[in-house]
Parts: sequence; structure tokens; C-alpha cells
Amino acid sequence: MLDRFKTFFEGNKAAGGADAGGHTPDEFHLAAAVLLVYAATADAEFGDDERARIEWLCEHRFELQHDEAHALIEAAEHQVEHSVQLLGFTRTIKDGFSYEERVHLMEMLWEVVYADALVEAHEASLMRQIAGLIYVDDRDSGIARSRVRARLDAQQQAGTDGSC
Repeated sequence: MLDRFKTFFEGNKAAGGADAGGHTPDEFHLAAAVLLVYAATADAEFGDDERARIEWLCEHRFELQHDEAHALIEAAEHQVEHSVQLLGFTRTIKDGFSYEERVHLMEMLWEVVYADALVEAHEASLMRQIAGLIYVDDRDSGIARSRVRARLDAQQQAGTDGSC
């Protein structure tokens, strides 16, 4: 599986990008994981809370086994470390995924940003930038953020962390 993740962007670049009509789960998973890791590192610190949240999202939202999620996150970290810009990743998502999938990704990104319980100005700015690059309007990005905040508040009141 790790080899598929590592070769996705190389193959995607050679093919000129994702087809507008479809995509594989591996493509979605890697492109989404890259943006999740990018959001987690926006404050120059990839903390344990953020890593745990990304791992949980990969396991539960992508229905991956623990080892698969770990391999996906490693591949995503590698891509982030060797990337100079978000454009290639966001273009893959914008061109190949439905609007609903892009809004869902924004919700996942907000979960990562909120993982350390503090949204800094540059993180909020990054979220606006990503939303614009993947063509999610401000209203829907705001709704995604509100859903995450409400879910986290409910989990806090219930005394759970949302990772089970």
C-alpha cells in the first residue's frame, strides 16, 4: 500500500492530473492526508494531538487498518517535506472530487486544526487558502468548521475525546 501512495503523485503528474470524473480511494486518501499533515504543521509543530487526530481520521473516515493509516501518514509527511506548494495537492482534489467530498475534507481539516484546542491566525488563514484552492465557498467552509466545533464541544461536555 505504501508503494501505491508514494507513486500516486508521480503517476498523476505524468498523466497530467486526475480525471475530472473519477478517482481511486488511494488518490483521495493520499491527497487528503497530505493536506491534513500540511494543516497540522502550519504552526511549525506537529504535535501528538494532531498526529493522533490524523491517525484516527485515516482509520475511521477512510476505513483503513492501523498499519495502512500509519503508512499513509508517513507518505503524506514525505510529500509535505518535499513539496514547495499546496497547488498540486489542491488541484488533484479540486479536479477529481465532488463538491461534497471537498466540503467533507474541509471538515476533516478543521478537526486537525482544532486538535490542539487552539486555532491560530495563520491556521485560519491557511484554511481559507485551502478552501479557495479546492473551490469550497466560505459559507460551506464555515459550516464545516461549526460542525466540528459543535462536535468537539459535545464530546468535551460528555467527557470523551472523540477518538473512540
